[in-house]
Amino acid sequence: MEIVVRKNDLLRELQLFQGIVERKNTIPILANVLMEAKGEEVRLLATDLEVGLRSQCAASVSKEGALTLPAKKLYEILRALPDADVRIEEDKNGVKVAADRFDSRMQTLPREDFPAVPEPSGVVNAVLPRAAVREMVAKTQFAITGEDTRFFLNGALFVLRPDELILVATDGHRLAHVSVKRERSAAAGEKAEEDARVILPRKTLLELGRLLAEAGEEDVRYERGENHLFFGVGPRVLISRMIDGQFPAYERVIPKGNNKRIEFDRDRITSAIKRVALLSNERSRAVKFQIDKGKVEVTSSSPELGEAREVLPVDYAEGSLQTCFNAQYVLDFLGAVESDTVSLELKDEVSQAVMKPVGTDGYDYTYVIMPMRV
Repeated sequence: MEIVVRKNDLLRELQLFQGIVERKNTIPILANVLMEAKGEEVRLLATDLEVGLRSQCAASVSKEGALTLPAKKLYEILRALPDADVRIEEDKNGVKVAADRFDSRMQTLPREDFPAVPEPSGVVNAVLPRAAVREMVAKTQFAITGEDTRFFLNGALFVLRPDELILVATDGHRLAHVSVKRERSAAAGEKAEEDARVILPRKTLLELGRLLAEAGEEDVRYERGENHLFFGVGPRVLISRMIDGQFPAYERVIPKGNNKRIEFDRDRITSAIKRVALLSNERSRAVKFQIDKGKVEVTSSSPELGEAREVLPVDYAEGSLQTCFNAQYVLDFLGAVESDTVSLELKDEVSQAVMKPVGTDGYDYTYVIMPMRV
């Protein structure tokens, strides 16, 4: 294989592979990116056997072929190079990577060792609005646990209905639920699925969020295979294994009878919790909410550190109530919403609380958080 490619073109694609490749892996080839040169482009592929990404960029191909290179090291080299064309050439001693006056030779692993990755069939199940999916991922991904032995909680539930998209994540202590209305695109040739439910691995959601953060306006092509899901964004395709399991009945977790409601200025409550949490117990991160007529007092205390309090004026006329939350859980929600005002809905001191943005711009976003006992 012998190609010349613009540095920034290849660098932009390789950056998207950095979260997928596994440097510390018992299978060395999984730290590499597969490069296949043909025609006027080079196709790129990386996988960790759970999540994979296919991409491509324009190239001047002198000699077609395929090879693998360490994805992280190649990215670091390209990032350090001047803005110039990069020559990648394979010979019997390895792979030469050169640009301007820089010359290097990298070790390769056999292309035959690279695992087979499923290909999409091209039958699109749905075309999903890009902005909506990006927002939904940002509003739920932090609520997925990364360590739960209940493997079905190590992902988010994706529900596709003819008129609605739903994404739900929970770690057992909190639940993030976001839905958005959609219109089926007959022109896009969708093969309709009625109320399709799949569990997306946490890493899939993170990488999908990265893909959608890139500049571009293309919507997301969604396809469901036998054991894999495919998300196409422009020329890039994210490939993901499905988690086989039964997601909890999230509808039962969202309380319906929370009759005490308080509205907060989002920036004001965010700043107060950040300040007060500095003296909270470092393990529990607990902050108390003492709710009274016209005010909410946010407090924390720790035998080792001391105590802190801040009073927030609010429009509230119900009875007094005291509850306690993990500060980071509340801050995760506050950091994910854009509305100037957020609401807190409570029933009593021990039941689940509900937080919502006030004015959702088309998104129905519900965040359920369990109170702490301290």
